[in-house]
Amino acid sequence: MRRRRAHSASKVDYSRGQMDSAKIAVLGAGAWGTALAKVLADKGDLVHVWARRADLADAINASHENARYLPGAQLPPSLVATHDMAAALDGATMVVFVAPSHATRDVARAAAPFIPGGVPIVSATKGIENESLEFMDEVLHAELPARAREHLTFLSGPSFARELASCLPTAVVIASHSPADCEKTMHAFHTPYLRTYASDDVIGVECGGALKNVIAIAAGASDGLGFGHNTRAALITRGLAEIAKVSMARGGSALTLAGLAGMGDLVLTCTGELSRNRTVGVELGKGRRLDDILAGLGHVAEGVKTAKSAYDLSKKLNVEMPITGEVYRALYENKPASKAVVDLMARALGPEFEHAYAPHAVRR
Repeated sequence: MRRRRAHSASKVDYSRGQMDSAKIAVLGAGAWGTALAKVLADKGDLVHVWARRADLADAINASHENARYLPGAQLPPSLVATHDMAAALDGATMVVFVAPSHATRDVARAAAPFIPGGVPIVSATKGIENESLEFMDEVLHAELPARAREHLTFLSGPSFARELASCLPTAVVIASHSPADCEKTMHAFHTPYLRTYASDDVIGVECGGALKNVIAIAAGASDGLGFGHNTRAALITRGLAEIAKVSMARGGSALTLAGLAGMGDLVLTCTGELSRNRTVGVELGKGRRLDDILAGLGHVAEGVKTAKSAYDLSKKLNVEMPITGEVYRALYENKPASKAVVDLMARALGPEFEHAYAPHAVRR
C-alpha cells in the first residue's frame, strides 16, 4: 500500500482564500445544500442556489427560508435561489454539487456546458450509483469537461444540516488531488463554527461518506429491535471494518477511515437522532415496510439506494461485507431484521483483522 501525505496547510484566518468578487454556485437545494449555501453566504459571498423545481426557488427567495427542507433557518439576502442552471453558474468562482447521488450524473450533464474553468469544483454528495457502481468522484470525472476535472474536491465528515445551519461547531474534511484547490475550498468553508481539514485520499473519503449510510440503517434496526449499546458498538466497529476493506480494495487508505470521513461520520449517522438512514433502520427493526417508511420520511435517505450499490460492489471486488449484505436483504428481499441479526451472529468464526488490512487479504 502506498503511503499518502496529507496536504500541508498554514494557519488560516476566515477571510484568506476567498476569491475576489466571489460568486459561488450551489447545485442542489435540499437540506444539506441549503446549509452549505448558508455558511458561504453568511461569510459575505454571493451564493446562487440552483433548485430543480422553480416553485422551490421562488419560495426560498420570497421568504429567505427553505421551509420544505430546512425549516427555521433564516437565509441571508446574499443567498439567491434560481431554477436557471446557466444563470447559477455564470461568473461562479466556485461550484458546489449537492444533489442526491442518484441525480448527480444528470445535474452534472446539465451543468457541464456552463461550468467555468480554473475554479474549485466541490462535491458534497455521498453515495454510489446503482447501475454503474461509481462513486461521485467517478461520476463527476466522467460528466464534467476537462477544464473542471483537475479542480475537483470532495467535502465529507460528520455534519447534520440542521446543526450546521444553527452554527453549532462542526468539522469536515476536504479531499482532493489538487493541493491548491483543496486549500481554496478549505478556506472558503472555514468559519468560527466550521473547521476544515485536508486530505489527498479521495477514494477513502468517498468510501467513508457513502458506505456509512448503509451501516447506519443496520444500527437503527438494532435500536428498533430494542437491542443495547453493546450491539450498536459492535455494528459500528465491524461496519467500519467493511468500509475500510472496500476502500483498500479500491486503492484507498484504511487510515483515512479513522478520521472524520470514516469513524466520525459513521458514529454520527449511527447514533444521531437527526440521521435519516438510522431512522429507516429503526422503523425496519419495528417491523414496518420500507415503502411506508420512505413515504413518511420526506427527505432522501441515501443509504437505501447505496445498500444495493454496496452489495453489488462487494461482489465485484470480492470483498466480504456481511452487515451490508444483511441490510440489502432487509431492504430488497423483505428479510426480517430479527432474522438478519441471527444470521450475522451465526457466521463462521475468524480473526478480527488479517495482516492489518493488507490489500491481498480483504475478505474476512
